[in-house]
Amino acid sequence: MKKIVLAGGIVLSLLATSLFAADKPLRLGIEAAYPPFAYKEASGQIAGFDVDIGNALCAEMKTDCQWVEQEFDGLIPSLKVKKVDAILSSMTITDDRRKSVDFTGKYYYSPARLVMKAGSEVSADFSSLKGKRIGVQRSTTTDRFASAVLAAQGVDVVRYSSQNEIYLDLISARLDGTLADAIPVDEGFLKTDSGKGFTFVGPAFTDPQYFGEGAGIAVRKGDSELLAKLNAAIQAIRASGEYQKIQAKYFTFDIYGD
Repeated sequence: MKKIVLAGGIVLSLLATSLFAADKPLRLGIEAAYPPFAYKEASGQIAGFDVDIGNALCAEMKTDCQWVEQEFDGLIPSLKVKKVDAILSSMTITDDRRKSVDFTGKYYYSPARLVMKAGSEVSADFSSLKGKRIGVQRSTTTDRFASAVLAAQGVDVVRYSSQNEIYLDLISARLDGTLADAIPVDEGFLKTDSGKGFTFVGPAFTDPQYFGEGAGIAVRKGDSELLAKLNAAIQAIRASGEYQKIQAKYFTFDIYGD
């Protein structure tokens, strides 16, 4: 009898937890310094592709979004200590990160590219970059690749908290280049007045060992219920055309990829 009562209590407790969670907004961690995916408007409001996608997913799941802004390298620690429920901040799905979090399927894909002054050339083995100062955002896939591959060729890898800080040092010639995701660096820098005189150089970087499988939404390890809801919502907004409508606001091509 005690076992039956205990089991019943556990079921009720789980139901109560589920209902309680449904009544709360979904707290989404984001770094708002990564245009066009996330940035601050003049009003101070966070906007961008990631934000629109997150709001569409919340609408699909019939819950409210609460955006929690912070620097990129603090997002996973915040998820672990339950300051946020999920991370929706152009975070690349990698095996290394899977040790700490669970990921949804991708919601977009972007290769990495090297950006330098127009006319710069890069050798296939990157030895021509010896002695160059290349900026990367800390705790990103490009940081990992630069640390493992470029540094071995004598590159001075300089780490920053945000990509916007890198652009400032690139413009002022304190850096020779930056390695970053191609889409945001193209839209947020190269196509702006600040990016005049700079261009992509060298190959597109797509090695899954370093550059993962696309951007996904991270949840705490074992949070299978939220993971399933987010995956279903991603598929739903793609099937309904909402994803394509959001994409068209920011890009003239298919950002989802194959």
